[in-house]
Amino acid sequence: MTIGYIILGLIVVVVGYLIAVYNSLVSNKNMVGEGWSGIDVQLRRRSDLIPNLIETVKGYASHEDKLFRDIAELRAKSIAGGSVADQSATGQAMSVAMGRLFAIAEAYPELKADANFRDLQDKLSGIEDEIQLSRRYYNGTVRNFNTKIESFPSNLIANNFHFTKADFFDIGDAAARAVPTVDFKQR
Repeated sequence: MTIGYIILGLIVVVVGYLIAVYNSLVSNKNMVGEGWSGIDVQLRRRSDLIPNLIETVKGYASHEDKLFRDIAELRAKSIAGGSVADQSATGQAMSVAMGRLFAIAEAYPELKADANFRDLQDKLSGIEDEIQLSRRYYNGTVRNFNTKIESFPSNLIANNFHFTKADFFDIGDAAARAVPTVDFKQR
């Protein structure tokens, strides 16, 4: 009779543990979704700001049609969504294009002095900071989720319930990740 209670107790403990691990995996998966949602919101805010910025610059640099078309195409890709890898690549391309747009603005002092342009530039800078914060949060949740999926014994449950690793939202630019070379030799 006591052996039956011991076996029943072990079964209850094992089932309780399995339920706890499964619920933990679901919780981590939902946090990854929440993190991605934060990035998506910031990318949409940036996409909504871009047409106003382009219109302001067009008034001063109307001959830059190719750049304006490129930015419009990237904006459309960003709004369309896609996988984390696609959004990461689009975001990187958008950052490069916006850098080119601001480089053009440097050639027009009257544009740089325009209050509307400065306001849009400040808003875009704030959004870029929010994207960076959102990306950090998302990547942290992805790290925790992927670690849970790969760790024993939770990996057994993750495999049985088809939990798959999430993708990191990375910079995508190898040059941005490169360690700068510092040379103190005098020439």
